[in-house]
Amino acid sequence: MKEIKELKLKRYQRLEKRTFDILISIIVIIFLLPIYFLIAILVKIDSKGKAIYLQERIGKNGKIFKIYKFRTMIEDAEKETGPVLEMKNDIRVTRIGKILRRRKLDELPQFFNVLKGDMSIVGPRPERPYFANKIKENCKEFEDREKFKPGITGLACIELGYYADPEEKLKYDLWYMENWSMMLDIKICIKTVKLIFEKSDRVLLSDINKINLK
Repeated sequence: MKEIKELKLKRYQRLEKRTFDILISIIVIIFLLPIYFLIAILVKIDSKGKAIYLQERIGKNGKIFKIYKFRTMIEDAEKETGPVLEMKNDIRVTRIGKILRRRKLDELPQFFNVLKGDMSIVGPRPERPYFANKIKENCKEFEDREKFKPGITGLACIELGYYADPEEKLKYDLWYMENWSMMLDIKICIKTVKLIFEKSDRVLLSDINKINLK
């Protein structure tokens, strides 16, 4: 892993990012409130269990918080197995869950996490404590992700996808943290929206093509 510069935001940068998070979250929640109710009803009709799923994740400075998601799996999916990584074509995923995941609609409740201050709109995706500890055994630098608030979306997830290798995603997360700007957050948000509605392959952000990840 190459030496990195600075992973912490200055006070005015934190204020700028937090203001953006609050404004966008309020707008999204207000305008999509009917969609929230519709999804909750469909989840309840499709399978037994609660519409909103709470799961422990690691936040900034290692703080554990409860992330909100629309439930996309059968109830108590890990009751017999314990923590298990999600897989492609996972049989535990419900019919409605497949649709929600395809368009990332299961992540919508996380805008409430942003308002609470647990998350940011853009940042490294929050990992579950069990898997984070496993990754840290082989990659100590993984702890550096915890210097930023986790995000609903992030550079690593839009460029590499969910199933990419954790150490490969870490390179993108650290580059984002090292080179943070408000404009970069805005571009990642725009790219995320495009990916949700496009079926085409991912296209790298123009100003990120020159990243040296070695």
